[in-house]
Amino acid sequence: MPETVTAAAENNKADFWFDPMCPFAWVTSRWIGEVEAVRDMSTQWHVMSLAMLNEDREELPEEYKAFLLQAWAPVRVITAAAEQHGSAYVRALYDAMGTKIHNEGNKDIAEVISKSLAEVGLPAELAAAGQNDAIDATLRTSHEAGISLVGQDVGTPIVSFNGTTFFGPVLTRIPRGEEAGRLWDASVALASFPYFFEIKRSRTEDPVFN
Repeated sequence: MPETVTAAAENNKADFWFDPMCPFAWVTSRWIGEVEAVRDMSTQWHVMSLAMLNEDREELPEEYKAFLLQAWAPVRVITAAAEQHGSAYVRALYDAMGTKIHNEGNKDIAEVISKSLAEVGLPAELAAAGQNDAIDATLRTSHEAGISLVGQDVGTPIVSFNGTTFFGPVLTRIPRGEEAGRLWDASVALASFPYFFEIKRSRTEDPVFN
């Protein structure tokens, strides 16, 4: 095994930037959850914002603009929860919101937020943070921390493997068990080469969450 790969494998740390509205980030995050069960690794979870990423882009389809308007509230609420109650609520609220949005297909974002806050034991009043820009400076700091590592022409998820950061991996299915572990090992191996930047092919299927 190359020395660089061995060294990377000994660290086994991920930083994960997500927008809870993104189905691809959701699939990748569930993969990371599987990896945590089969590899000695840890993950730090961070909010990024598709709405913030696209706020200066005029040439967007109307349907996507409507989607982005809805996308502000979840990331604002998660940011406010972390600031007021601790960073552990970033992952907890993401798990709760993502399950409702993606697995359960709940399109009522206000209801998603309300139910998620109750599920993780946070006060209902935090939902108000989603309706104004009071928390946006803090949200932007988290967003820029991730996007600055990969550039403006990407989206979510952003994943850092032992300090080397990529947009992706973009997955359409959730690897389970040792399969998830092997994909982690491959990602860490690629990230260990400082001159590796990108692999891509056209996507032929939509995300599957079960």
